[in-house]
Amino acid sequence: MAYNEALANRVRTYLTHHPSYEEKKMFGGLAMMLNGNMCCGVVGEELMARVGPDRYEDSLRVEYVRQMDFTGKPLRGMVYIAAAGVSKEDELAIWVGLSEAFALSLPPK
Repeated sequence: MAYNEALANRVRTYLTHHPSYEEKKMFGGLAMMLNGNMCCGVVGEELMARVGPDRYEDSLRVEYVRQMDFTGKPLRGMVYIAAAGVSKEDELAIWVGLSEAFALSLPPK
């Protein structure tokens, strides 16, 4: 599956300043990693955000957000945000910020 390169470039502007930043192809898209932990990514036209278990339920109440169900069952702590939900920079900044904070709260791999 291809991923939206323009969205990936927008996400990169928030994360590439981290010395541990790297990218990996996963989930049929592109995952952005911090300290070896998945932070967020782009799958098709959607942002994949790793918000963590504490913010998961609240995230699902936001318009354009749905469960990440890549395996056929929901992956708790991870959500997809439709393109319409990250079309503005402030919207994207919120989701990337939540994902960044969660990834950096984990021990490095």
